[in-house]
Amino acid sequence: MTSDIKQQNLKLLEATAGMTANQRLVVMLYALHPTDRSGAVLETAAQLAQLVGMAPPVFSRTRKQVIELGWLEETEKIGHIKYYRLTPGRLGERVVVPLRRAT
Repeated sequence: MTSDIKQQNLKLLEATAGMTANQRLVVMLYALHPTDRSGAVLETAAQLAQLVGMAPPVFSRTRKQVIELGWLEETEKIGHIKYYRLTPGRLGERVVVPLRRAT
């Protein structure tokens, strides 16, 4: 199992080879960070930025670029806070129904 996870992470690094270092860091953060059942990372941009040592405006700008590249998708919005997950189809996963967090 651990070998499968390592292989998936290596595949992700290979797939993001054309991106900037900050973009790849954001993708890897969303791929490796704990998620809810829908795959959403339930941390604010400020918390995630701090985790990887990025200024919050830089993190938000980079995350927007990663969304535009199709690597992240919004899962929900609570108040003014949006939550995102790694887009399931990017690494060949098959998703029949988009998942949303239970309310």
